[in-house]
Amino acid sequence: MAEYPQDLKYLDSHEYILLEGDIARIGITEFAVNQLGDIVFVELPEVGTKLEKGEAFGSIESVKAVESLTAPVTGTVVERNDGIVEDPEMVGDDPYGDGWLVKVRVDNPSEVDDAMSAEKYSQMIAEAE
Repeated sequence: MAEYPQDLKYLDSHEYILLEGDIARIGITEFAVNQLGDIVFVELPEVGTKLEKGEAFGSIESVKAVESLTAPVTGTVVERNDGIVEDPEMVGDDPYGDGWLVKVRVDNPSEVDDAMSAEKYSQMIAEAE
């Protein structure tokens, strides 16, 4: 069974968020990586792009499927991980470390409160399997 870092918050669409001050690091969970399989392409927004909570902000493509990425918060992209654009396998190799997707300056930090704890996310995954 996968382990989910306790310091992260999770969405039912399998993105995670780590809020540090007003900057949120967003990525996809180990569960999502396992479901996708070999990741071959990642499309991310440019720095300066405005994200809206609950709306698609990019996509991730594997040999099995193409999935939209859902913004867990509203804010502006301040950094994107160009390393994973060049080498998409990094997402699968280290989704919680070097495989993060974007960093966003959050408009309303309380939006993070809507996301699940690691425990709740683990329960959701266990019930789905």
